[in-house]
Amino acid sequence: MTSQGVKDMNELQNYSEAVQIIKSAILQSQYDAAKTVNEKQLMLYYGIGKYISLNSRNGFWGKGAIDAISEQLDKELPGLKGFSARNLRYMRTFYEEWSMLDSASKKLEEIGDSNLAHTCAKLPDGESNEIWNTLVPKVQSFPMDAFLSIGFSHHRLILQKVKDEDARIFYIKRCAEERYSYDVLGKSIAADDYHHQGNLPNNFARTLSASQQALKAIGTFKDEYLLDYINVEELDVRDAADIDEKVVENAIIHNIKNFILTFGKDFAFIRNQYHLVAFGEDQYIDLLFFNRELNCLVAVELKRGKFKTSYLGQLQGYLSVLDGYERKPHENPAIGIILCKDMNKSFVDYVIQDYTKPMGVATYKTSKDMSEELRKALPDIEDLKRLLDENEE
Repeated sequence: MTSQGVKDMNELQNYSEAVQIIKSAILQSQYDAAKTVNEKQLMLYYGIGKYISLNSRNGFWGKGAIDAISEQLDKELPGLKGFSARNLRYMRTFYEEWSMLDSASKKLEEIGDSNLAHTCAKLPDGESNEIWNTLVPKVQSFPMDAFLSIGFSHHRLILQKVKDEDARIFYIKRCAEERYSYDVLGKSIAADDYHHQGNLPNNFARTLSASQQALKAIGTFKDEYLLDYINVEELDVRDAADIDEKVVENAIIHNIKNFILTFGKDFAFIRNQYHLVAFGEDQYIDLLFFNRELNCLVAVELKRGKFKTSYLGQLQGYLSVLDGYERKPHENPAIGIILCKDMNKSFVDYVIQDYTKPMGVATYKTSKDMSEELRKALPDIEDLKRLLDENEE
């Protein structure tokens, strides 16, 4: 290559780097702008919800007030979106369910007047606009940044489907950290991730030398996964267990994006039926991933039926070969997960402790296996239609 050609390539590389830097700045700016808009919107909805709550719950307004207010707003602000009577009631619920975050609640108690419109006139100058009430948590541990970073539709879904406060905070933080869509959040709630995260039987504490790595590994995996995209009917017509597992594997491969979302953040898919060769022996891992947070390979073995102890021996062999022949010098030891249809958790937790490679066992469910309670936690078609309609109003 000529010197001019080398120069041109260097310039092209420099331009490419410049493009990436500028692109990154633009995307970060767009994200920050969207985040600011979202915070303002949530504060507005919270303040409106408070105003409606204090006036409608205590008899200051008559029946049908919210419908009348929504109708009048539509007349005075043509084209206004998101302020239907239904949404105004959602705002009231939003405030009432998170009323502990109200920074002015003590002031209102001291004044002794629950009519917000009347109370505003009595407050000192600079504190009169209670609809623009700033959210201030009463406990320092409350994840306010996460609370303000997720959309109102996500908050609505959490409040509708989750009643425990700790569980609500769990899903709020999960949405913020992994930027869940409305649909993915619904599936996470339906899968009951709050109760399943970090509960899988494992031997991480005994097999991972760094205690921090063991804690990370425990927090990364769940004891049960919802694979609602698997064709259950196709599974049921098969007889041979290995064929059934192949069907499960193929369903996962065809929906690998959904599977990674189900598994959690920081997973990168390497391939299925990953070929290992050691001492002339061929072995195949069903699914192989890499987890950036754990900095290790993760081997997943699929089993259609109930857990058997022989699965642990097979997986330990795979992990030995991965560590000996595939692991990079800077990587942590590989972790193995058995994903089966059923297990006795107490039994698995007992027998797994004698194995020397880090392993865990989890079960999976399809939508057909879900209880009616969990099935109701999924956002239905009507919910999604209403959400789209509200965004277009």
